[in-house]
Amino acid sequence: MADEAEGYLLAHFHRDQARREAEDLCARMPWLTTAQAEELTGHYVRRRLDVTRQSLRSTVRRAEELRQEYENRYAALRHTLLRRHAACACAVLACAGGVSALTVLLTR
Repeated sequence: MADEAEGYLLAHFHRDQARREAEDLCARMPWLTTAQAEELTGHYVRRRLDVTRQSLRSTVRRAEELRQEYENRYAALRHTLLRRHAACACAVLACAGGVSALTVLLTR
């Protein structure tokens, strides 16, 4: 729910910002008629929102790629760490067994 509200507010922010930019652009062109200024504003807002949408989709896609890369790397590191811990545990047990056997032999 919070994500939807955030997305809604972000979309309105981008649309309002695009409208302000278009109105500033039209204000610098006083020769435009009201209809031309409205048409230019509408076109600018639509185009700007398309660019923003593409940019956000690209960002989301890249974030998903990075997340997958990090998850794969984390899994590989976790596997390596587990393997090393298992090897160390085996070495410790082997050493303990060796020390125990040596102790038994020396106490006879």
